[in-house]
Amino acid sequence: MKSPRKLLVGILAGVLIIAAAGWVLSTRLRSPADEAARRTPPKPSLVTAAVERRKLESAVVVSGTLEYGSPLPITLAGVVGGTAELQRVTRPPHQGKIQEGAVLMEVNGRPVFALRGKVPMHRTIGPGTKGDDVKQLQRAMRRMGFGGPVSGVFDRATIAAVTKLYAKRGYEAQQPNLTDRQSHDTLRRAVQTAKETLADQQKTLDQGRDVLPLKLKLDNAKTDLKTAERALKEAEAQKLTPDDDAKLEAADTAVRAAEEKLLEAQQALNEARKPTTAPTTAATSTPAPQPQPQPTTDTRLLELRVTNAQADLDTARRSYGRILEEARQARVKLLDELRKSVRTAEEALATAEQALRQARQLSPTRLKVANAKQDVASAQALLAEFSRTYGTSIPPGELVFLPSLPARVQKAKVKAGQAVENEIATVTSSTFMVTGSVEATEAELLREGLTATIELDSGKTYEATVTAVGEKAKVGEDEGLSEGAQPVLLTPLSMKGLKGLSGSTVTAKVTVGATDEAVLVVPVAAVITAADGKARVQVEVAPDRTQEVEVRTGLTADGNVEVTGELKEGDRVVVSGA
Repeated sequence: MKSPRKLLVGILAGVLIIAAAGWVLSTRLRSPADEAARRTPPKPSLVTAAVERRKLESAVVVSGTLEYGSPLPITLAGVVGGTAELQRVTRPPHQGKIQEGAVLMEVNGRPVFALRGKVPMHRTIGPGTKGDDVKQLQRAMRRMGFGGPVSGVFDRATIAAVTKLYAKRGYEAQQPNLTDRQSHDTLRRAVQTAKETLADQQKTLDQGRDVLPLKLKLDNAKTDLKTAERALKEAEAQKLTPDDDAKLEAADTAVRAAEEKLLEAQQALNEARKPTTAPTTAATSTPAPQPQPQPTTDTRLLELRVTNAQADLDTARRSYGRILEEARQARVKLLDELRKSVRTAEEALATAEQALRQARQLSPTRLKVANAKQDVASAQALLAEFSRTYGTSIPPGELVFLPSLPARVQKAKVKAGQAVENEIATVTSSTFMVTGSVEATEAELLREGLTATIELDSGKTYEATVTAVGEKAKVGEDEGLSEGAQPVLLTPLSMKGLKGLSGSTVTAKVTVGATDEAVLVVPVAAVITAADGKARVQVEVAPDRTQEVEVRTGLTADGNVEVTGELKEGDRVVVSGA
């Protein structure tokens, strides 16, 4: 029988076990009402954001390429060296930076200078040339320290400055070519001749021998006419000249000799063609045998002789006919020339007679002196006019005016030895630019002069400005633009550190708007536009309680918007909620 103590312990253990089992069952079992309440979703709470006070900035991001800007194809305006000979490159353009006054290239050993100017080179600039192109040339000379006026006229001072430019680069300025030198010398000698003629006429007038030369001319004209008439009469009486007679006689002799040679050849051929028979014997009682034919003689050589003789005869006859025709034509030509000589002599005689009559009536020496003076004045005027454009000049191909300098030769289009026909090089500015594109909606926010920040792959940033948007920003072909995109051009404010980065891909952030100071800012999603068109926000005034507040919106950027109204920093506005 168990002791009372052990019985008590067993009872207590049983009670504890029953209590634990009851607690477990109570946690697992729920009533239908409790289960429904547990499964009911909680009441939604409001999603709010705090009203902040800070500066707001709106930007457009442009992805582009860093490269040298303003590419410009270069062509020569004309010949280099002042001649139209083949223009061949002797030193091509070199890629890299080019300063004003530098030699861009050489053609036929002559330089092509690069100068700054907007008026393109289009003609030869020589002494006396006027125009805007001359004026911009003079400005370039002064910028480079060679002096000279800015008159728009290519005068002696400008020529001296240009000569210094050529000499400094190791060349000689273009001098007049052979044709110009010959023309100048001809005009100079014309002036000298006119002066000599005037001196002679003045001397004749002073000596009173004004009609003596005219009398001498008249006598000579009469003699010339008689001589011409006599020569014509003799030529008409003579059918052939002695020389023609001798030629015809020789040709006739050749014909007769050819006829004799042909006859002899024909006779020899006929003789060779006769048949031959064997000799007959004395008559006997037996019948004579029939004659046997002899072998045929070879006549080919004789036939060839006949043919050659006939050809010689034909040739001799043609030669005779040709000599006869030439003699006839020569006689006709001679008679024409002699008749022309007679007419010329008659004209000269009439002119001499008329001049003598006028001299006796008008004292022609005085008239000649006056005419000689006019000739001197005319010759001097022509020489002076030619001299104004004679001298040092600049051929059209020896200058290239570029809109801005320094510049860079981006790519040479010709090599040494090639002929200059089209483009010679592509020149860019010496400043970097970022070429990129944005969507049309973003392009509407951009305008020239806006500030931007360029960021390289290394993280380094550079300040820049928007230079052009849309059509003005187009550089070359638009192959890289997607449909609807607009090109954008940005210019860094400083080029320091960009050298060697041409062609790099960069990202630019263009600021299109910013507040001057800190303003109240709320998320864009918090602003609701009511039916009356006014903007409002819902401000949380207590847990799960809101109040609508009318606001005025301003700048929008990065999902936030500037607002003004009955708000203060720290208020919470509803972004979304029940």
